[in-house]
Amino acid sequence: MIYHLLYPLHTTFSSFNVFRYITFRAIYAAITALVICFVLGPWMIRKLQSLKIGQPIREDGPDSHMSKEGTPTMGGLLIIFATVISTFLWSNLTINYVWMIMMVTIGFGLIGFMDDYRKLAHKNSKGVSGKVRLTLEIIIALFVSVILYNKAGFGANITIPFFKTVLPNLGWGYVLLSTFIIVGAANAVNLTDGLDGLAIGPAITCFMTYLLFAYFAGNIKISGYLQIPYVAGTGELAIFCGAMIGAGIGFLWYNTYPAQIFMGDVGSLPLGAALGTLAVMTKQEILLAIVGGIFVIETFSVIFQVGWFKISHGKRIFRMAPIHHHFELKGWPEPKIIVRFWIVSILLALVAISTLKLR
Repeated sequence: MIYHLLYPLHTTFSSFNVFRYITFRAIYAAITALVICFVLGPWMIRKLQSLKIGQPIREDGPDSHMSKEGTPTMGGLLIIFATVISTFLWSNLTINYVWMIMMVTIGFGLIGFMDDYRKLAHKNSKGVSGKVRLTLEIIIALFVSVILYNKAGFGANITIPFFKTVLPNLGWGYVLLSTFIIVGAANAVNLTDGLDGLAIGPAITCFMTYLLFAYFAGNIKISGYLQIPYVAGTGELAIFCGAMIGAGIGFLWYNTYPAQIFMGDVGSLPLGAALGTLAVMTKQEILLAIVGGIFVIETFSVIFQVGWFKISHGKRIFRMAPIHHHFELKGWPEPKIIVRFWIVSILLALVAISTLKLR
């Protein structure tokens, strides 16, 4: 709204021309979301405590987690609210990509809300059934994927990291791939959300990385120089990324160890879905596996653990999955696990950014 209200005045006041620049608006979208979290965070924690909306702890989890029981959850509502408001204030709302990614974020947030609500209502760690939740996720992701596939100028080509000219056209297969990426990313972040600040830290790093990708993909000169697909309008997604970064940092202020609030599924699902959607919209689909490598590792640790347990008739690869619990049971202090995962996430982001030149 600020963009639409103030930028038209640049013909009268030249200083208002600054609202034209995506970089300027992305910075202030981040600041706006951060301020919203700082202002509303303490109130939300008190409100959740008064409503006794506390996190139920899985019975098969590490014993050290029992002390976390009762910590306010559903803090992801704060992330979504700050991101949505900030994005609406600073972005160009005539760009369809902005509305689509907001729809995905809010849609997956509603699924997460239903899941969290059922957990709280039944006073256990089981929420909406896996089949129902997955079906709802696929419906939203498939809907957006079909829109993108039929959008003029978008195309069904995928970008292969490290290769400049290899851009295979998947046809309708692209719809299936993008649906898988969005749903997979949502659940990967959800699996990672098991320690204080463990999920939000790498998520912030990922959104910082995709802020660059969105800006580059939406700029015809830069995309041409870097030899990456040009997708007109995706530059505005940098505003959304900025808002997510600000909201993430603001939430981390209260979620850092020892956490005053947890994000819950209402936070982890939309965070992951938004990342997957950004990867698709910026035509950096495969690169998400590197940018979000922490989430990939966490997911595969669960897949391998379950698979090997069934094949070997009860044997395990890790002491507990996801893999962050394995390190907990090895005796690593929780803050050490969290920070080291953050460091790995930053290194992976740098590797992903370097692929823009290694082509």
